Amino acid sequence: MTKTPEEQEIVFNDTIDADVPERGQRRVDDEAFVEQIDRLVAECGAEPGSYAARLVRDQITTSLKLIYDGRNTGELRLMTGAMKELRYAYTVFQGHEEAHKISIFGSARTKPDHPDYTACVDFSRRIAQQGWQVITGAGDGIMKAGHEGPGAESSFGLAIRLPFETTANDVIAGDNKLINFRYFFTRKLIFVSQAEAVAVYPGGFGTQDELYESLTLIQTGKSPIVPVVLIEHPEGQYWEHWLNYAKYSLLGEGLISEEDLNLLFITRDAQEAVEHIARFYRNYHSSRYYRDDLIIRLNAKLRDSDVAELEKEFAVLIKSGGMVQRGPYEKEVEHLDKPRLCFTHTKHKFGLVRKLID
Repeated sequence: MTKTPEEQEIVFNDTIDADVPERGQRRVDDEAFVEQIDRLVAECGAEPGSYAARLVRDQITTSLKLIYDGRNTGELRLMTGAMKELRYAYTVFQGHEEAHKISIFGSARTKPDHPDYTACVDFSRRIAQQGWQVITGAGDGIMKAGHEGPGAESSFGLAIRLPFETTANDVIAGDNKLINFRYFFTRKLIFVSQAEAVAVYPGGFGTQDELYESLTLIQTGKSPIVPVVLIEHPEGQYWEHWLNYAKYSLLGEGLISEEDLNLLFITRDAQEAVEHIARFYRNYHSSRYYRDDLIIRLNAKLRDSDVAELEKEFAVLIKSGGMVQRGPYEKEVEHLDKPRLCFTHTKHKFGLVRKLID
């Protein structure tokens, strides 16, 4: 029988625990010791026995296991710093859940007189006028342009501590939505997890890294499908050259699939980029999995005839059964008022899932 994610986590933790050698210390998975931890978690306000309480207990016991694992101080410092950074970042975003957010990537070296800088200011202003908030780095170049368009009020700044970038740009500096990260991986996690769209301007290694990270997570089903827009000034050729590389060296060599190109959209027009993102969310709301079932939440119900057409056109995505419209699954707790389009997904070809949403 297929295990739920919660059951899989328990099996994973039990397997790891079985391999830990005892070194004379008390095992933290002893029943009496676990009960002590559960009492502490409950004293802090968690509902006893809830899934959230169990997750916090697992964090505590995992941390305590580091003692008899014999982890060195460098490893402990990294794990502790990462947890602190993530907790603080999620706290900063708390209270802003209702607004759509877009992550903007691009070069810190782009000068204010460069046409890409002007184009980014224009785009970020236009998307903010649609009620969106902008997430970008806190440096200069495209990052500052991404803040300049909407202003600090509608911006989040994710700074990274680097020897050659020590201060935030003057738009986001001093704002309570500025977050300073030590680690790239925690910063990228926040960029991706908090964004419902991604816009990428020309840039170097860091920008390419952020683009490929976003595409890889969507391509493999590790993050929700969101619009990924590659944008530049009207006379630019950066993305045209990049697309040639993707088609001839990646697709041409069989290293990606044809449908993977559905995951991105290239434009030189700021308004077209805004309209592309808005069109994506015209009826699509969000999605999640329940076991192998892909649940696509909608703003409005589809016609039965359209569901039948989708089921026929995208049959390759369906593992068994067909596509159905229904209400929320029993386990769901969010957006219960939204109609759902559901099917048992093969968990392959996410580029075609993007086409299905379109």
